[in-house]
Amino acid sequence: MRDYVFKNRLLPYLLVAPTAIVVLIFFVVPAFQSLRLSFYRVNSLSGREIFVGFENFTRLLTSDEYLNSVATTGLFILIVVFFGLSISLLLAVGASQSFRGFGVYRTLLIWPYALSPAIAGAIWALLMDPSIGPLTHGLENIGIHFNRFTDSGHALIFISVAATWKILGYNIVFLLAGLKNIPRDVVDAAGLDGANAWTRFWRITFPLLSPTLFFLLIMNTLYASFETFGLIDLTTQGGPGRATNVLVYKLYNDGFKNVSLLGSASAQSVLLLFMVIILTLVQYRFAGKKAFYR
Repeated sequence: MRDYVFKNRLLPYLLVAPTAIVVLIFFVVPAFQSLRLSFYRVNSLSGREIFVGFENFTRLLTSDEYLNSVATTGLFILIVVFFGLSISLLLAVGASQSFRGFGVYRTLLIWPYALSPAIAGAIWALLMDPSIGPLTHGLENIGIHFNRFTDSGHALIFISVAATWKILGYNIVFLLAGLKNIPRDVVDAAGLDGANAWTRFWRITFPLLSPTLFFLLIMNTLYASFETFGLIDLTTQGGPGRATNVLVYKLYNDGFKNVSLLGSASAQSVLLLFMVIILTLVQYRFAGKKAFYR
C-alpha cells in the first residue's frame, strides 16, 4: 500500500482542525472545568468557590442515595446491553436471510435508531400507560398489572425496555454488515459436512462475528451510561422512589435543578466518567480476548 503525501503540509492539519476544535470546546474544556469544580463547594448565588479537596467525593461514596444510584445504573446497563445485543443478533440473523421483501423488513428494524431518546420515551410512555396503553391492557389480560408510576420494579423494567428498543436499530446495522462479510462458502461447506443450523451458527457465524459484537458491547455500555437521559427525563424523572434515578440523571438533578450542589455534581461527573473507563477497560481485558479476528 502506497502512502499518500500531501503537497501542502498544512492541509492535513486544516482538515483535522474543525473536529479538533469541536472536541476541545465541547469535551476537553468542560471536562477540565468539571474536574476543577469537583474540589470546590460553590455558592450558586454569589458564585463564591470554597476549596474543599476530596470532600465532595467522600460524601458521595458514603451516601446511601448515591450508592443506590450506582447499583441502579449497573443493573440498568446490564439489562440494556444483554437484551439489546441478544435481541439484535436474533433479528439480524433473521433479516440477513435472502427472501423476497426482506429489504422492507430490514428498513423497519433500523428506523427506531433515527428517533431521539425523548421521542422513543414518548412512544413507550403511551404504549405502557396504565390507563390507555395497549401493552398494559394486554398484560392485564394475562393477570399482570403493570404500573410504572407506582411500582419501582415496573419503572426500571419500563425504561430498560424503551432504551433497549431504541438501540436495536444501531446494533442491527453493524450486525448485518458483519454477517454479510462472513464467507458464505465456509458456512455452506459446514452444512455439507453435516453440521446443522445451530452448530453452524455457534461454531462459524458467532466466532467470525465476535469483533462486531465486541465493538457493540462497548458502544451499548456507553449508550446506557450517557445517552438515555432524555428518555428518563420525559417518562419517569428518576422515580418512583428514585427507582430510575441512574447516575446521569442524578447528576443532572444535582447540577442543574439543585444548583447549590454544583460541586457535588461535578464530582459525580468525574466518578461516572471514571467508572465507565474502568468498565470499558475490563471489557477490553476479558471480552476482547474472546474476539476472533481473521
